[in-house]
Amino acid sequence: MKESGNFTVRICPKCGKFYCEVPATSRADNSPICPDCGTREALESIGVCLEEQEKILATIHNAKA
Repeated sequence: MKESGNFTVRICPKCGKFYCEVPATSRADNSPICPDCGTREALESIGVCLEEQEKILATIHNAKA
């Protein structure tokens, strides 16, 4: 974790990507993970396939832009 200006840069232990958003909490072990991994875990828990998860994450990312 590294402070940079007004935000903190973190590395997700699950996917290895850098992120600066508020972390999600892993359903597996309650550790902080990136928001994308948190979304993937939530979608996986309700049976959403990997292909559909990627479409949903793309929609989320496009809405932020």
